[in-house]
Amino acid sequence: MPIEITMPRLSDTMEKGTIIKWHIAEGDEVSSGDVLADVETDKATMEMQSFDDGTVQSLPVGEGQAVDVGTVVAVLLEEDESPEDASSGTPAQPAAATPVETTPEPAVAAAAPSAVSSGRVEASTPRSSSGHLRISPVARRLAEDHGIDPASLVGSGPSGRIVKRDILAAVGTGAETQSAVPPSAAPASAPVATAASAPPAPVVPAVAVQPASTGSQDITIPGALQSHREPLTGMRQTIAQRLVESKQSIPHYQVSMTMDVDPLLALRKSLNSQLAGTGSKISVNDLIVRACGLAMYANPLMNASWAGDAIEYHGDVNIGVAIALPAEKGGGLVVATIRNVDRKSIRIISAETRALSEKARTRGLTVDEMSDSTFTISNLGMYGITDFTAIINPPNSAILAVGSAIEKPVVRNGELAVGNEMTVTLSNDHRVVDGATAAQYLVSLREYIENPAQILV
Repeated sequence: MPIEITMPRLSDTMEKGTIIKWHIAEGDEVSSGDVLADVETDKATMEMQSFDDGTVQSLPVGEGQAVDVGTVVAVLLEEDESPEDASSGTPAQPAAATPVETTPEPAVAAAAPSAVSSGRVEASTPRSSSGHLRISPVARRLAEDHGIDPASLVGSGPSGRIVKRDILAAVGTGAETQSAVPPSAAPASAPVATAASAPPAPVVPAVAVQPASTGSQDITIPGALQSHREPLTGMRQTIAQRLVESKQSIPHYQVSMTMDVDPLLALRKSLNSQLAGTGSKISVNDLIVRACGLAMYANPLMNASWAGDAIEYHGDVNIGVAIALPAEKGGGLVVATIRNVDRKSIRIISAETRALSEKARTRGLTVDEMSDSTFTISNLGMYGITDFTAIINPPNSAILAVGSAIEKPVVRNGELAVGNEMTVTLSNDHRVVDGATAAQYLVSLREYIENPAQILV
């Protein structure tokens, strides 16, 4: 019987998922552990893996299509099972499968008309019974990365399947593919892209303007901005919904404090000097994370949450670090959780923060990596922002907005001097944190920031 792969629940609140990119195609052979697709959830973009071995029979859900959790998104044939054997036991696919089945890869679609127009017959190209190219997922990704047209290769795998070594051999010998031919070399009768092809990104032309008052040479200025609408991703919709809920349901208020960060910057410089050559590098934010965690001991309400009919005090100090995602990932913010910061060294905090930030911007974080924070830090100091306010990340009761360390004239010991100061603003849930409690927390935090040797022990 065919194996049905359904949309998995990749987060605790996930109800729908969107296939951002398929890494497989019909006719591909997949093994347990292979990455089948990139899926956008309500929280992040994550990888969907196969837990079975088989050959892809169909992909009922196309790229960009949002479906409910549990919906069949792919069907695999077991070993030695033919499509004819499976047809009697496999339910008819929905209409959404039609465009997927008739839409081959761009490189393959371009190669097919070219072969007909030139009179070539590529009898050696390995095809499945449904006419799709036999190529492994790894080989397909390598071909895309190196601009190789897999339809021009002869596969060395089972049944003529194109595998990784075939792509690497083509790259090594400099094999020229259609995708690598420069535009100037394209024949006049080159096929026009079909409607199934992805539309090209809009190009903003440069406009040459000749000044009327002089006879000087042309001045090139950028063209006008183009008006357009861009649909929201599922994650962006969730971010918007939760921010509105936070502002509407939590009574926010803010308190700010300016701190002397010269001692903290001196400590960071000393630590990085000692860690030179180890691959570790401590940031100001790493030190602030540790200081915030330690300040919880004197102010346990800052590590508590509103529970409707009670206030829940948390035993673990888990600091959430806000991470900005790149535009190609849909933008927005995710919050990575650094657990038990009060019991970890600065070096471990730094390593975990860097690893989670890199993963968030590339592969996406897991639900566990974004869960259970008890306090959040949002730092825009690296952009030169001096101070700002942040929206609380439920169920936290507070979020700390960290500004840049600014060199300015300051008064030290009754004398004018040049020093570095940093402004932080604490947004609080007034149901849990009173003004005096928030102020006392900042006093405790300032003690650690201005006397940072304490955060090392």
